Amino acid sequence: MQYRCDHVHLRSRNAVAAAGFYAATFGAVERERIGGELVQRVVLDLGGLTVFIEQAGDEAHPTGPTPSLGIEHIGLAVDDLDAAFADLTRRGVPVRAGISSRGPNLRIAFFEGPDGALIEVLQRSPT
Repeated sequence: MQYRCDHVHLRSRNAVAAAGFYAATFGAVERERIGGELVQRVVLDLGGLTVFIEQAGDEAHPTGPTPSLGIEHIGLAVDDLDAAFADLTRRGVPVRAGISSRGPNLRIAFFEGPDGALIEVLQRSPT
């Protein structure tokens, strides 16, 4: 049996606004809106990854503080972490953890997306 990633599924109090954040901030491309006047789901292409953003009802609860169990964050790779960090902070994206190194070939920073979603932006250098 071979498995492959099909999608990441997020829930939001405002799916359309959350999709707009990922499009404006990270260049995601909206592929589809499901539902009528009241959008139930927005489908995005985020660098080749399909992201579903589902309109959440009142029964949905925010995740707890990190570190947490289950899916904790989404990781987005860039070629220049310093430039990405400057761009995201200039645009007012909340920083959860500044740039740090995780060994000689990996640098990371964490930001907060809509509904408290944790987003890691990372730069891997060749070994």
